[in-house]
Amino acid sequence: MDELVVSTDVYVAPEEAYEFLLELPRYERYTEYLDRVSRTRGDGGPGSRYALRFAWWKLTYTARSEVTDVDPPARIDWRIVKDIRAHGSWQIEPLEELPADAPDDAREGCRVTLEINFDADSADSSSVSLPPLVSFGWVLDKVKDLVAEEAERVVRRAVADLEGRERDVRLEVRNRTESL
Repeated sequence: MDELVVSTDVYVAPEEAYEFLLELPRYERYTEYLDRVSRTRGDGGPGSRYALRFAWWKLTYTARSEVTDVDPPARIDWRIVKDIRAHGSWQIEPLEELPADAPDDAREGCRVTLEINFDADSADSSSVSLPPLVSFGWVLDKVKDLVAEEAERVVRRAVADLEGRERDVRLEVRNRTESL
């Protein structure tokens, strides 16, 4: 199982960060490869399902995800329900004290972490229509690199939206790949 973890400090209350992250359809604004997010069932809580329409290069794909558990305002767990074994979570932890480099107007903050676990070898090659002479393995290798880039981009853009301004965002990124 491969793992990608991206975390940063956000200068809002944990409850505000949680409510913001629970609204999955807004994610399409944060990445250049996610065209559309549609809620197909539920209200954002456990059992809610989403269709995430991705487009990259000459490929399009719709991932189906489900919220598996929530622990307000600390955690949102999810999984992919079709074509690949993947799951993850958003985790929100209050900061005991603000770091010295926090914005001057920051009153409180939290550590927000996006964790993604996936088995790249579980991907179903029949779910993607490939151009002639393009192997599924080649596509999979390229997509793995994009996952890390996009996770970082999503977190940076979400922080700007959540705090209401852009700023330098210091990210901690941990990437463990077993299949390489």
